[in-house]
Amino acid sequence: MILQSAINQVIETQKANLSQKDPGLERDALATLPDLSAFALIVSGIRRCGKSTLLFQLLKERYPDALYLNFEDPRLYEFGPTDFGRLDESIKASGTNMLFFDEIQIVPEWERYVRQKLDEDYKLVITGSNASLLSRELGTRLTGRHITKELFPFSYHEFCAFKELSYDKPSLLSYLESGGFPEYLKQGIPEILNQLFEDILIRDIAVRYGVRDVKTLQRLAFYLISNVAKLITGNRLKTLFEIGSTSTVMEYLSHLEYSYLLQFVPKFSYSLRKQLANPRKVYAIDTGLINVNSGSFSEDNGRKFENLVYLHLRQKYREIYYFAEKNECDFVIINNGRLVEAVQVCFELDPDNINRELDGVVEALTFFNADEGFIVTLDQTDRLEKNGKIVHVLPAYHYLSK
Repeated sequence: MILQSAINQVIETQKANLSQKDPGLERDALATLPDLSAFALIVSGIRRCGKSTLLFQLLKERYPDALYLNFEDPRLYEFGPTDFGRLDESIKASGTNMLFFDEIQIVPEWERYVRQKLDEDYKLVITGSNASLLSRELGTRLTGRHITKELFPFSYHEFCAFKELSYDKPSLLSYLESGGFPEYLKQGIPEILNQLFEDILIRDIAVRYGVRDVKTLQRLAFYLISNVAKLITGNRLKTLFEIGSTSTVMEYLSHLEYSYLLQFVPKFSYSLRKQLANPRKVYAIDTGLINVNSGSFSEDNGRKFENLVYLHLRQKYREIYYFAEKNECDFVIINNGRLVEAVQVCFELDPDNINRELDGVVEALTFFNADEGFIVTLDQTDRLEKNGKIVHVLPAYHYLSK
């Protein structure tokens, strides 16, 4: 239980802190956020990717009179469901009908309160750093009453704007090395990304889901972030880490994905059963996070480069697969059962790999009865044709800037 005066004080000090906050680089996502009426706007994304800054930009541009409350404030650690009544009094006293709640999902029964405020004709914006918790609870309590948007670390376009760089090879290599977490780009201190990695594992996963074997979770996450763009299976990981059951492994993978730390791309198949049975490829949410936390001592730019292209696609599309029959294509984007893009990633095309890379795209295009695809490289441009299919070779600094 928290005193009414304490809640009022937190609201006032957070408002004062916001007024002094640097609005930072205007995020591309700001232009896509809808105006609110009877819907709650949910902004989800990994810790430290800029959700609070996005809320501040939204406050400043559209809703200057909104009430803002960040529930991760240490003074609100004891905030529980019975305190929502006191929060109601603070809201009434403010005279606003616009509410911004940061990380409200850490409070039990928060979704009931959000539904109540919607029924009372308040407009709400909510952030959260866990996709599973938000989607599950919103699906049961706020069916048809919410719109969800995802926020990621800086895209290549935002990175170049933040650093005042041109779209070219040097800026692309810089982005590949540092990634897009805003605070890390400002300060360049590796410990920022070390601590972020640990915070997600402990606070967003171990504590939230009651994981007892924290050491195994940490070892598993370290292994996966050191092996991006590689195939994994639950059985293989179970044996490697001597975990009791494959179902436990799959739970860990689910937690890692819902926290946005890692993503797992399935092999394309029209059969859902086969999709679940086949190996998946692992990718991390940020290449800077890979570089700082990975146990791989080789530069291995090819796999990190593939991860970079994946992140670009993930910010645009949700249904992403790899394609593998006789040959392999790194990414096929599907919408309503139809191919949107076939994308192969190759750090540098040369006489030793060009046929393999080209055949992978062409086979995918043939399978989906499509005419054109892409090979994304570091710094090469070309136009290739095979079996009536056209494959555009593009530098990543062009492809990622779209």
